[in-house]
Amino acid sequence: MDFSFSQDERMIRDMVRDFADGVLRPQVQEWERRGEFPLELIPRLAEAGLLGMSIPEAYEGSNLRTPSYCLAIEELARVSASAAVTVSVTNSVCGYPISRFGTASQKDKYLKRLARGQILGGFCLTEPGAGSDAAGIVTGYRRAAGKFILNGLKSWVTNAKIGSLFIVMATRDRRERGAGISAFLVESSFPGFSFGRLEDKLGLRSSATGEVRLDDCEVPVENLLGEEGKGLAIALHCLTVGRVGIASQAIGIAREAFEVARKYARERMAFGRPIASFQGIQFQLADMATEIDAARWLTLRAASMRDRGIIDFSKESSMAKLFASEMANRVTYRAIQIHGAYGYSKEYPVERYFRDARVTTIYEGSSEIQRLVIARQLLAETRSNAAD
Repeated sequence: MDFSFSQDERMIRDMVRDFADGVLRPQVQEWERRGEFPLELIPRLAEAGLLGMSIPEAYEGSNLRTPSYCLAIEELARVSASAAVTVSVTNSVCGYPISRFGTASQKDKYLKRLARGQILGGFCLTEPGAGSDAAGIVTGYRRAAGKFILNGLKSWVTNAKIGSLFIVMATRDRRERGAGISAFLVESSFPGFSFGRLEDKLGLRSSATGEVRLDDCEVPVENLLGEEGKGLAIALHCLTVGRVGIASQAIGIAREAFEVARKYARERMAFGRPIASFQGIQFQLADMATEIDAARWLTLRAASMRDRGIIDFSKESSMAKLFASEMANRVTYRAIQIHGAYGYSKEYPVERYFRDARVTTIYEGSSEIQRLVIARQLLAETRSNAAD
């Protein structure tokens, strides 16, 4: 197995790194303090090709290989986890499903606009009473006069209020559970669509997260995504793909926390010498670096499997997301510990990394759900795949 990056992968990584350091870093603290996503950033993200990473070149996207996409999300998250999740969501659970399941007219209508940053995408599955139990959604739909009519409330929607196109999951009959769920392409301008409150979050403060309200929302019949009754399958497939992006986000957060902690350990003096000279600090740094590398290779393995056309890589995707997200929480905890009291102060950035890392174990499938996915796959296997 070749663990080196290709020339194209290194070029994309370096380009995004320069963008993150040059465009995001000077303002990220102010954006996070305000708790608002900077709308002026959207054209800059589009110009850098970051809003069309999952979109084919025929529609002005860059159609990146999955490992390159992972490296791009990691570099963004290293500086701004909020920007990283904004980009990840519009790519992985809006642009990608349209590319994968959309009709020719749907692709023509939406993909170029997404890639150009003219519209930003989102994904509406979670509801106040349905999170991990995705088949338990109650948002309903019916046909009427050549349209679909949707009613319900979606919660924890990334890119709420700043997005213009949302993939919405709704059921024709909640008693059918997964078999009754369909996916719809819903524009924020459609009659009956409105945004509810935005969440006041612990971390990812400048990522817009909130409610989407559907009150007799009118959706043209041609905006059904995929086949009727196949919405849950579309959602679960896209979440499997999206989890490698969340894993990469967690790696980026952890990597920056590690770098900041290492620099601080070299400069902070105690008992007449840098604290980096103490074995206790050295062991913490060693564990942090080792876990970051392990998470990256788990993530790139899942990414590579997708690009090799392996249909079901849900176990590997869940392993990457589980390990990377929990690793990020451990690494950012240690980064604060190395900083001591200063790590608890907003004067230093490690407290933000700690807050931003926390949600990675929750969204796009909690750690508990990842363990269920992994366990079910392991128990279904009839032979060892260790040598595959």
